[in-house]
Amino acid sequence: MSAPKLTVHAQPEPERLRIFDTTLRDGEQAPGFSMTPAEKLEMARHLAAMKVDTIEAGFAAASPGDKQAVHTIAREIHGSTICSLARASESDIDAAAEALEPARRSRLHIFLATSPIHRQAKLKMSRMEVLKAIEHALTHARGSFDEIEFSAEDALRTETEFLVEALSVAAANGADVLNVPDTVGVSEPAEIRALFEHLTSSVERPEHVIFSAHCHNDLGLAVANSLAAVQGGARQVECAINGIGERAGNCSLEEAVMAINVRPDIFPVITQVDTTRLWPASQMLSRLTGAPIAPNKAIVGKNAFAHEAGIHQHGVISDRRTYEIMTPASVGAPGSELVLGKHSGKHALAQRLQALGYELDEAGLAEAFRAFKDLADMHGEVTDADLAGLMEGHSASGSAWTVLRTELRCTAGPRPTQFARVELDHPERGRVSDIAKGDGPVAAAFGAVQRITGADADVSALETRMVHSATGREFIAEIEVDVHGRTVRGRARGPDIVTAALDAFLFSLDRADALNSANPQSQPAAQAG
Repeated sequence: MSAPKLTVHAQPEPERLRIFDTTLRDGEQAPGFSMTPAEKLEMARHLAAMKVDTIEAGFAAASPGDKQAVHTIAREIHGSTICSLARASESDIDAAAEALEPARRSRLHIFLATSPIHRQAKLKMSRMEVLKAIEHALTHARGSFDEIEFSAEDALRTETEFLVEALSVAAANGADVLNVPDTVGVSEPAEIRALFEHLTSSVERPEHVIFSAHCHNDLGLAVANSLAAVQGGARQVECAINGIGERAGNCSLEEAVMAINVRPDIFPVITQVDTTRLWPASQMLSRLTGAPIAPNKAIVGKNAFAHEAGIHQHGVISDRRTYEIMTPASVGAPGSELVLGKHSGKHALAQRLQALGYELDEAGLAEAFRAFKDLADMHGEVTDADLAGLMEGHSASGSAWTVLRTELRCTAGPRPTQFARVELDHPERGRVSDIAKGDGPVAAAFGAVQRITGADADVSALETRMVHSATGREFIAEIEVDVHGRTVRGRARGPDIVTAALDAFLFSLDRADALNSANPQSQPAAQAG
């Protein structure tokens, strides 16, 4: 008797999800995120290297500068489709066509509001007038672009039957992509998934036409809503690096892409995005706009792969999969970090000390752990340099140098120069002062400190903030300094920004010396993993 044949049902191939990046349009038009044409081109180059499908480079009709930026990006960028936004008017469409003329592949993104509140309060148009405007705009645009996308602005507050009608008219008149924006971020996942399921089954369209989701984050649901739209049939997601955009922002590109990558079991799609470029893209955008990234930001925040709690650290030391669902390398981040602080346990401390070259017996580790806890209560995060200073018997309270006085000066004229005179006090050298110039007053003050101490250091990051204490206002400075290939972090409080920054700088220099004395052969900025 022959064995029964087993029937193997092949899993369906995942469909392609297109990533439409609007960092340079919706993101850039938000207050505080404006970029120069050169900065937009730099960002566009990275987006293209990251293999996003479409880069919305700007709104050509908005200003001559925006039109030029779109034109430059269209001329310079290869790989991605280059897109310009346009209202449903001939002049906007013509401006977009001129701007996109050098693009290897171009897309026009036409939008027109469809909801009752927009029809009545903004457009002063009836339903029929809206439908005629859609038909006229698309007819005018046909033949001038490789692709056309139509957005029904405020779609989630549009009557469902009219939204179906408007999208059907757009598809019949040449739209290749039908975008369904949650313009005011009012929807929630179950609602938006049901809407996309209804639209994909009800809108009349040629076979190649796909649906797109553009979700705003007013209720903090932009990513969740975009992913729900994908489950409902959307095959394009519109998003931005770091989730920037109007008001509370857009769907975060890095979060949506990694959710799809990590959970292929629930999202039946794949993207072509090179995820190892996500973290660098986030850092680049932060640098270009001056907008810091929240430490707890998913995927790209500095705490995304950091662990301080002792239980978590013990688990990660045993097997990273206990508390990490993706690797730092998968998003291009520098690496996991076990952050040593007051919540850390002996396992993490022992591993870090061993990496720094300290082999301790049980008694020695217990003594070091007690001293470490005292240091953590005092300073919060404990760095490798702090540990080296602790093990070598250096003071944990701060630098041997004390800031006595700082004087800042700036010359007038078209090319001003900043000078700083700094006076420091040292237990052995006494009072020492020096003058230096720099790109800014604080940079000049750092230069004066380096002349006094003889240190060769480069400040790679500086964050300052004001806090209110029992004695009044204080300033906290957190600094990251590169000293002879090592990255050392410091933190200090002061009565003003400059004093706090200098104290943090001096603390970092002192800790770098301690780290070098303890283990000169160790790797720079040693981290777990």
